[in-house]
Amino acid sequence: MLKRFSISLEESLLAEFDRYIQGHHYDNRSEAIRDLIRKTLVRREWEADKAVMGVITLVFDHHQPKLQERVTEVQHDFHHHIVSSTHVHMDHDNCMEVIIVRGKAGEIQELASRLIALRGIRDGNLAMSSTGQAIR
Repeated sequence: MLKRFSISLEESLLAEFDRYIQGHHYDNRSEAIRDLIRKTLVRREWEADKAVMGVITLVFDHHQPKLQERVTEVQHDFHHHIVSSTHVHMDHDNCMEVIIVRGKAGEIQELASRLIALRGIRDGNLAMSSTGQAIR
């Protein structure tokens, strides 16, 4: 069930918010506000070390000595958090590893940090998300 409420904003803040809505292709202010509230609640779950799912993306030169072995070793250290991983050949020299993970936010952040910090990783990113409900 939807509930209606009203808010008051300074004219300049509302104008900036409307530009944000347009730039992010929201249909209306309500959708944008709902999305911002959800993102804030999910961020609170991360900070409270609740269960999350995420995607770790790594880009690296596959010619880097022993890097793939080190990536695999770190993944084995966190095997209970890894749902799936995919290795993609981007071109002759570069690879991308995409790792789907699940667990407490702090542990997932630790896994991502350890992987991204490996010598030879050219780019790394962690995107975490949650439904706002417990992940089993």
